[in-house]
Amino acid sequence: MSKVLEFLLRGERLSTSEMAEVLRIAPEEVEAEIRRLQEEGTLLGWLPVLNPDKIDDHRVSAVIELKISPEREGGFDRVAMRVSKFDEVQTCYLMSGAYDLLVIARGKNLQQVAGFVSEKLATLGGVLSTATHFLLRPYKEQGHLLLDEAGSPEKPAVSP
Repeated sequence: MSKVLEFLLRGERLSTSEMAEVLRIAPEEVEAEIRRLQEEGTLLGWLPVLNPDKIDDHRVSAVIELKISPEREGGFDRVAMRVSKFDEVQTCYLMSGAYDLLVIARGKNLQQVAGFVSEKLATLGGVLSTATHFLLRPYKEQGHLLLDEAGSPEKPAVSP
């Protein structure tokens, strides 16, 4: 793995010149490496970590477990690719265990996500069953704690 990529994966977005200084290489080398990583498809984008409590974003997220039937000559990949192409799908993983695909979907409200699951996912060829879990509150995202000790809910008092 390139040193520039390792640096980016630590979660800090420094300027090219700051990165070059820390890595002790020329800024042009950092820029060239970032371009190379983007061109080869290793670096697909920049994703900030946002605290939903601090922004006016009332979208709903759900974790959906899908049991699917593998296709001849395509295995799980064809069904997974069809699922992944829906705009509502943010993330899709092939899993081992009780279900085959883990899907994270987002929508404007509970009804929109529920409609997506019942009308689009559940009716998709190869999908055997779905189980939907709505996310209620995030505590940690991409390695970042979203609540500090001061913002944590108080422990309930112990009853006598």
